[in-house]
Amino acid sequence: MKLAVIGSGYVGLVTGAGFSDFGNHVTCVDIDQGRIEKLRRGEIPFHEPGLSDLVQRNARQGRLVFTTDTLDAVRDAEVIFLAVGTPSRPDGSADLSYLVEAARQVGRGLQGPAVIVTKSTVPVGTGTLVRETVAAVTTQPFTVASNPEFLKEGDAINDFLKPARVIIGADDAATIEILRRLYAGFLRTSDRIQVMDVRSAELTKYAANAMLATRISFMNELAALADQLGCDIEKVRKGIGSDPRIGPKFLFPGVGFGGSCFPKDLRALRDMGRLHNVRLGIVEAVVDANEHSKRAFAARVVDRFGGTLAGKRIAIWGLAFKPETDDIRESPALDVAGVLHAAGATVVGYDPIASDNVRSVAGDKITLVGDPYIAAEGADAVVLITEWHQLRQPDFARLRGLVRTPVLFDGRNVWDPGEARRAGFEYVGIGRPSLA
Repeated sequence: MKLAVIGSGYVGLVTGAGFSDFGNHVTCVDIDQGRIEKLRRGEIPFHEPGLSDLVQRNARQGRLVFTTDTLDAVRDAEVIFLAVGTPSRPDGSADLSYLVEAARQVGRGLQGPAVIVTKSTVPVGTGTLVRETVAAVTTQPFTVASNPEFLKEGDAINDFLKPARVIIGADDAATIEILRRLYAGFLRTSDRIQVMDVRSAELTKYAANAMLATRISFMNELAALADQLGCDIEKVRKGIGSDPRIGPKFLFPGVGFGGSCFPKDLRALRDMGRLHNVRLGIVEAVVDANEHSKRAFAARVVDRFGGTLAGKRIAIWGLAFKPETDDIRESPALDVAGVLHAAGATVVGYDPIASDNVRSVAGDKITLVGDPYIAAEGADAVVLITEWHQLRQPDFARLRGLVRTPVLFDGRNVWDPGEARRAGFEYVGIGRPSLA
């Protein structure tokens, strides 16, 4: 098929590259000329394992091309994906202005029948808005569908090429059949397509993210209780995760979640509830609990040193919002670093990928270095926030010889408390007995 993908950010580029790898001809569009020029040179504007090879291979073979010209891209496209950003407004609602403008440009470029698919995460009812926007500027026949993305940053290629499920929201049989054919190559071993109406598909994306975020915040709150009761939340986690009705995934306590999806989508879902006079109390509580988790973790570091960090050097290991990405949007590490800096600390940070992005936003709050052990030199505490693989099993003996004060704050419960203690450290985890 001939496809157009409007928006060449994270979702759009993964979508375009993924579909091109199955033999489709895909044109990816972006209004950022600099980004398009980089993509034409084979340069990926963000870090995602495996994406560079996927893009370069399909671009070389002529199946994946990049342009800033929306009208040209959609002229003969059979399926057009809208994958532009829907950022939060100050009140938490989703800003659909980029999506509406993209839909308007698509409508102006249509020269034949097409299926227009919202891939962006959008509030319920956006399909109708897209339909009205396109219909206002074209007389060509078209249909509108919803096909929400379920991509994990750091593992997006695998998620796209081997999806656990594909949600198709559409209202007519012809559109459903087109999208089924498009995904047929991905689903040879089993049909994991779920078909529903457009509005239900739009809500499914928000519901999935809200459920996962709820599990995380629930465990973070239980971890706070475990701290007070002298329990080990890791044993509790394994105990409840072995129940097949619950399962083990997304039950890992930590500093809190961040990124481009969970915080934004929770706020948008909360806004939808308020708009329709439905109080989503659990969603509101998750938003509050996540912010509290980050503040509480930072407060533990400050409190450990008597309420002030004046004259203290704090090393933060891991600055991206999660491993295997350079995405720092709403990263807990940056929130924690801000609190520690405000308390008087000199904050020295290390991240294997995200340092350039951090440098552009952190100002003088974080001194960035290129090695975790350099960050720890003379430190009064080493704080792990993002559990990159290379940070999971540090050389505690070496680390003990570098720090000024032997205190470890494990924000992801990935270090062995016993091993840390034997090396002479005071270990502070999330919901774990403090070991000196």
